[in-house]
Amino acid sequence: MTDAISVLVVDDHAEFRQGLRTLLGFYTDEAASFEVVAEANSAEQAIEMLEAHNPKIALLDMDLGEGTGLDVLQRLKTLGLETRVLSLSAHCEDEWIFQAMQAGAKGYVAKDKLATQLYDALRTVLQDEIYLDPQLTSRFFRLFHSSTSIRPVPIEGTKIRLTDREREVLYWLVQGASNENIAKELYITVATVKAHLTAVFEKLKVRSRTQAIVKALKLGLVEAD
Repeated sequence: MTDAISVLVVDDHAEFRQGLRTLLGFYTDEAASFEVVAEANSAEQAIEMLEAHNPKIALLDMDLGEGTGLDVLQRLKTLGLETRVLSLSAHCEDEWIFQAMQAGAKGYVAKDKLATQLYDALRTVLQDEIYLDPQLTSRFFRLFHSSTSIRPVPIEGTKIRLTDREREVLYWLVQGASNENIAKELYITVATVKAHLTAVFEKLKVRSRTQAIVKALKLGLVEAD
């Protein structure tokens, strides 16, 4: 087995921290394992633990009793550490997501989705990629585009040749729709949706739904409503 990946858990509820420890324990296999090297219940304590342990990953609650996750993210920028922060929150409002990602978080997971998304989120950020639920991705980039002067690059996007159906599937993907919902909207089977997505991923040269959404918005192939 490879060396354990060090993790700092930051949350102001002891029961939730223990739940994360338990969940991380389920992810141990021949490829990787996770070791909680420290815990913190406030922004100040989190910063102390970051400096003391320099963990590979920090699971950071955004709404702490003392201080906020944003305080930790902003301080982390000045410490020169390579800790990758995965933000955890009960808040899924656009502004919360936007602020966390702008402050340097490598991913954002809603607390009610931890059981199904945490492992994928961890593996994604460990590969130096950004993790966002597809539904959150669309909302984040919609707010990002509306708050900056950055615009899509349609000229580059014209080099990517999508069929009309692939473009329709991509449109609904950007809106955060599941495969099942896309199938209902377009009156096709889920298997057909998956086939179109496979083709879209190949043409966009991406490996995940999140990457496809980001690239589609960046190139102006579709817009988030």
